[in-house]
Amino acid sequence: MGEALWDVLPSGKKIGGAPANFAYHVSQFGIDSVAVSALGNDELGAELLSEYAKVGLNVSMERLSCPTGTVQVTIDEKGIPSYDICQGVAWDNIAFNDELKALAQKATVVCFGSLAQRNKTSRDTINAFIDLMPDDDGHLKVFDINLRQAWYSKEVIEESLRKCNILKINDEELVTVRDLLSIEAEGQKAVCKALIDRYALRMVILTCGAEGSYVLAADGTESWMDTPKVDVVDTVGAGDSFTGAFVAALLAGKSLREAHELAVKVSAFVCTQAGAMPVLPDEFKVL
Repeated sequence: MGEALWDVLPSGKKIGGAPANFAYHVSQFGIDSVAVSALGNDELGAELLSEYAKVGLNVSMERLSCPTGTVQVTIDEKGIPSYDICQGVAWDNIAFNDELKALAQKATVVCFGSLAQRNKTSRDTINAFIDLMPDDDGHLKVFDINLRQAWYSKEVIEESLRKCNILKINDEELVTVRDLLSIEAEGQKAVCKALIDRYALRMVILTCGAEGSYVLAADGTESWMDTPKVDVVDTVGAGDSFTGAFVAALLAGKSLREAHELAVKVSAFVCTQAGAMPVLPDEFKVL
């Protein structure tokens, strides 16, 4: 759930937004998924819907009078993106309707971030959706935090941490969250464990860019994996593909370590492709 938009890259515009990226990669593993957002009643919105249809992505997106979201993406020499995110767009105004109520009551997993909560309308919808989902071991509520520019607050982050049971965060975001929440633990693992304890999380997924990634669970299970060395085209959508593959593996009954391995392989592959939604090779899907 969250932002639906165009990533406008130096090479042209690409369909983007974390929710669509996540739902797309989950769907490639044969799992029913829906990207929830809102689009403008404009040419860019119609074009996004057409592109979603081309890649076989199911969506629940009302058409509004607000413009469809766009993000100007610039890529540095290391392939790392920076973003200029337009305001006052359709995904800031996602309404909680009967379709979303029905979806919440049958959803097994929801993935949401902080960016789409910058406006009260979408924030209230996301929270209402999460609250309608059962709160038991069979349901995953994934907070893929995605701090962007200044579009976050302590209040939104804390509320989301209380509502989720899995946190996905990168190493730079971890420092920001540690300071914002006055966590006194030293070291990445210690901060992750403090978050698990404070907010009763099942696990924290910590990505550290080219270095590697951790998965730390409340039961003490830990997994570290180095990031594969690949020829990077761009890293747009790589984090979302990591989360999607990880969740898909958990839903298939894989262990934490197996889910971590698949997520690392998939996100490394996405880094070798332009844009956020490349078709995954069958060698990943059969895992």
